[in-house]
Amino acid sequence: MKKIFKIYVLPVVMLLTVTSCKKSFDELTKNNNVPNNVPASLLFNGVLNRLADLPDGQKEIYDQYYLYNYDYYGNNRYDLGGGDDYYTTLKNVVAMEKQAAATGGGAINPYEALGKFFKAYCFSKMSFEMGDIPMTEALKGLDNLEPAYDSQKKVMLQSLEWLESANDDLGQLIAKPNDFGTGEGTILKNDIYFNNDLKKWQKAVNALQIRLLVQLSKKTDDADLKVATRFANIINTPAKYPLMESAADNMQYVFLIPNNFYPQNPNNFGQSGSRKNTSSTYIDLLKQLKDPRVFVTAEPSRDLVDKQHKSPTDFASFVGADPGGDQGDMYNDAGLQKYSFINRKHFFSTFTGEPSIQIGYPELMLNIAEGINRGWAPGGNAETYYVNGIKASLASYSIPETGSFTAYFYRPGSTDVATPGNYDTFSIPVNFNTYYNQPLVKYTNDAAGLTRILQQKYLALFRHSGIESYFTYLRTGVPNFTTGPGTGNSGRIAKRFKYPSAERTANAKNYQAALDAQFGGNDDINGIMWVLK
Repeated sequence: MKKIFKIYVLPVVMLLTVTSCKKSFDELTKNNNVPNNVPASLLFNGVLNRLADLPDGQKEIYDQYYLYNYDYYGNNRYDLGGGDDYYTTLKNVVAMEKQAAATGGGAINPYEALGKFFKAYCFSKMSFEMGDIPMTEALKGLDNLEPAYDSQKKVMLQSLEWLESANDDLGQLIAKPNDFGTGEGTILKNDIYFNNDLKKWQKAVNALQIRLLVQLSKKTDDADLKVATRFANIINTPAKYPLMESAADNMQYVFLIPNNFYPQNPNNFGQSGSRKNTSSTYIDLLKQLKDPRVFVTAEPSRDLVDKQHKSPTDFASFVGADPGGDQGDMYNDAGLQKYSFINRKHFFSTFTGEPSIQIGYPELMLNIAEGINRGWAPGGNAETYYVNGIKASLASYSIPETGSFTAYFYRPGSTDVATPGNYDTFSIPVNFNTYYNQPLVKYTNDAAGLTRILQQKYLALFRHSGIESYFTYLRTGVPNFTTGPGTGNSGRIAKRFKYPSAERTANAKNYQAALDAQFGGNDDINGIMWVLK
């Protein structure tokens, strides 16, 4: 019996061995316990989450909105490191487009159209931070591990063309939704910004194009970019280029309970509630304009209120620290309550906070006002857009045009920001016409009017849209960013971020060529990028 068993089992073993050898390496290394194909809708959701620039990060320091007063948590220096790296996200965008096409999506489908928006958003943002970047030869994986750098001009031109194409594609999908298939690749899902509403996405696409055109204000003479022409076409052709009509169209990231908390909330108040204080760049502008937003976003200096008996509702009671100040001195003065902290009721008292706007209606209105002021759309009324932008920003803080609202200031000695009884309340009277008719606020069709537009944009973007206010400062010098010992970088505001450190080794030849072409061979944070020349 033993002999017979051996005779029959040997061929079976040999057969299994031969069969196994025929399997490819890919088959043998495939993990059947994890998905091998990710739906376009899930890739889409991942991209949306990665795009969000959320508050309470270093970028708000670079915007000079508020400051670290304790070096354990961070500093206020402009010794900038590497800029944003969206290449992994962009690879997922490419995978999303391919998966949509593989599951019924035609040449035009929602994922393909929004893929163009994502590419424009990511590539342009990286370029505004660093300068020339790999684009045309990027995202090819093993087919090209050392992509050449594209010029900043080429990145901007391609980004504008992507947005133009995205608007056209979305327009067709919205007008004839049944003409482009019914497969999974044609149905938008898992949209955390607009709940799968293509009309709102089209408005966001055009708002981003307006943002890029304004950021290119120094390049209006470039015959390829056609900044003024593109701007006028969008403003004068609303049927083709629909724009945001109210805050309901904001592209914003909403925080949810139980596991997606606003970055500052009751759980971390004890750790971070007093480690940062407001910046004089932001607070002084609010005080100069007698702007009621200061009563919502900040609190008065307790030293002035409690020890010097100033009124908590007096604009003079709000004090921001000098962004260029020595951090040791700032720490001491913050401990003595000489500065205004960000408003605990508005920013710390709940787990959902305020939505984090990525591209919003107030910014769009003020960007359009800027373009018209610069003469890009003859016949346009800059003041109308300017007023709309201010009103929308005020409304986002529940400040009425006329009447009053309640200001909440955290009572010294309290330990619970979530308890309403721990706040002193004050009724703040407001009248928009009184505010607007101040000489430093009312629009004028000249250079002073442009400055006012930029100032209002800075106020509207407080804690929103990541580093846009820093970009605006580099381009315009508004508002005035202060410097000093705490600034680092020899007391200078850096002009750009460095390239990611991996480029020095993984793409050394092209990395050095890009530096030679732009910044004299050095990855210089004070180098002047093409868009700023």
